Amino acid sequence: MAKHNKKRNTAFIYEALVREVVKRSVAKSTGKRDTAIGLLKEYFKKNTMLRKELDLYKTLLETKNLDEKIAEKLINETKRQHQEVDQKQLFAEQSKIISVINKELSRAVFSNFVPSYKDLATIAQIFSDTTSPKNKVLLENRILEKMLMKSHVSHDPQTVSNLVVKSFVSRFNDAYGHLLEEQKEMLSKYITSFVDNGTEFNFYLNEEIGRLKGVLEESKKLEEVKKDNAMSEKLTEIVSILNTFKEKPSEREDLLSLLGIQNLARELQS
Repeated sequence: MAKHNKKRNTAFIYEALVREVVKRSVAKSTGKRDTAIGLLKEYFKKNTMLRKELDLYKTLLETKNLDEKIAEKLINETKRQHQEVDQKQLFAEQSKIISVINKELSRAVFSNFVPSYKDLATIAQIFSDTTSPKNKVLLENRILEKMLMKSHVSHDPQTVSNLVVKSFVSRFNDAYGHLLEEQKEMLSKYITSFVDNGTEFNFYLNEEIGRLKGVLEESKKLEEVKKDNAMSEKLTEIVSILNTFKEKPSEREDLLSLLGIQNLARELQS
């Protein structure tokens, strides 16, 4: 079986960059962190071949609790859609992002630990035209078995989301009023953050803090805000608070502060 080239594995590149964002956040290396976030935004945006292939990887990697016939159909359909990916364009996009990572971040990005690496390598060989028919069938069966597995409540983020988030959001609704969709999304990612040591939540938090800061800064340009020094100073203070949230909030008060700022941002936008 041919050796797997992880630098040509779209999903591995994505996961390695996500983990780089977390590493740089913890190290307070904001410049490199923002570079990694910028690469994720630029190269995995909608309509790129990298994004299209990444979605196909995730389909096979994250789908669980199917019956055998449905799982087989899903694998076949995913392979069919992968054949529609422009391989020439995909290769060019991979080459570009690999080059930029090496130059603007570090070659060490490709050494970041990705827990799902073995499964990603398996899927890559299923997608490859150079994999022998025998090996491809064996590899597909390995992925099939994982898709049939029943997820354990304490380990599967989707199950946790279904069973815990609903209850958690309900309690917050009772205590603090109706939650906005962006507040529910943050709570959901926060609750399930233990599954991947906070990787997804930290990436989400960087994005959300950037969005909130943008809303607040734009609001300071409003005439009614300019005329109200106290309000303008308050918005500046809140922006400073957002700048302190570099890592996952671990206290209830931190989470409530973010929920409150999300609510304020929605009010300012409307």
